[in-house]
Amino acid sequence: MNPKAPLRVLVVDDTVVYRKIVSDVLSKIPGVEVVGTAHNGKAALVKIASLKPDLLTLDIEMPEMNGLEVLRHLQDKKMDVGAIMLSTLTQQGGAMTMRALELGAFDFIPKPQEGSMAENLIAVKASLSPMLQAYAKGRQFRKLLRGALSHSAKRLTPGGNLDKTTGTVVRRHSPAGFRRSKSEIIAIGISTGGPNALSQMLPRIPGDIGVPIVIVQHMPPVFTNSLAKSLDTKCKVTVKEACNGDPLQPNTAYIAPGGMHMKIMAGSDGKTRVIKTTQDPPENSCRPSADYLFRSVADHYVGRATAVIMTGMGTDGNEGLKQMKRSGALVIAQDKSTCIVFGMPKEPIESGTADVVASLDRIADEIIKSVRQP
Repeated sequence: MNPKAPLRVLVVDDTVVYRKIVSDVLSKIPGVEVVGTAHNGKAALVKIASLKPDLLTLDIEMPEMNGLEVLRHLQDKKMDVGAIMLSTLTQQGGAMTMRALELGAFDFIPKPQEGSMAENLIAVKASLSPMLQAYAKGRQFRKLLRGALSHSAKRLTPGGNLDKTTGTVVRRHSPAGFRRSKSEIIAIGISTGGPNALSQMLPRIPGDIGVPIVIVQHMPPVFTNSLAKSLDTKCKVTVKEACNGDPLQPNTAYIAPGGMHMKIMAGSDGKTRVIKTTQDPPENSCRPSADYLFRSVADHYVGRATAVIMTGMGTDGNEGLKQMKRSGALVIAQDKSTCIVFGMPKEPIESGTADVVASLDRIADEIIKSVRQP
């Protein structure tokens, strides 16, 4: 893909209105070319062959061949075509969206359910424009990375073999004289690419990890519940969507509900810790916000917490991580090569806030170490 070439997009939706809305939005985004439309998955596959798009905007629920079937075909044929899903705000839509992300979809946007054409255009553009920019940037980086790995694979390391499976970990020194305790809580901030990354990382956490895990995944309502249910079937720890007033329990991961902030507070006995969900104003245009969660963990777990920042657009979490770092937390950041979007981890890594920079397949090991040894 020529970095100066436009991003070629095929719009796939069984509804004429949404094909027009999405096409109109895309046509106004610099660096994007709408190469065609299709009314269902079968028609899309024919047009993919002839139009060679880089990306699909793909409705999930369509007659004849739905969006999931299209993704399976792309995966089976190893076709280098990305997909952004258009998903309905229903329990069924949420569950299908989680499956689409597992099948390799880049991300999703919820379909506007009401409002005028003009209002829907604004809503779709607000979600789609930054997502396309992130996709194009990430696509180019991954092509460069594949080229570099292909070149490296032809050479041997001094030890005689190229290690391509164990991932990478880079450690940094904590401030001189500072001593931290074993972590008693894990706090994770994640966004674009998150469901897939979490489905790879969380199952590596043992069921007897012994501490609670609190997670902010940027998502609208309904979808976080579907994500929690999906992860719970894969993980040794219990995974649930957090509820206001939940006491923090070990060996349980709590996902902030979509559209709500989540923070940690002291229980009525002053010893236990409980979850509080709020509708305080969005931070960094996000609700839930990782910054909002991280600040509360910094306040209640001084010197006894691990923060993890993973793939995602934007900078949410950066300021909260600084506060956690000042309060003695260990900060782990996902490395650039395994992020779908290297946004949220970028500043913590470049500024030195991150103590450990690890590839996706090594993050769980680093979390376990932080809980079992200071």
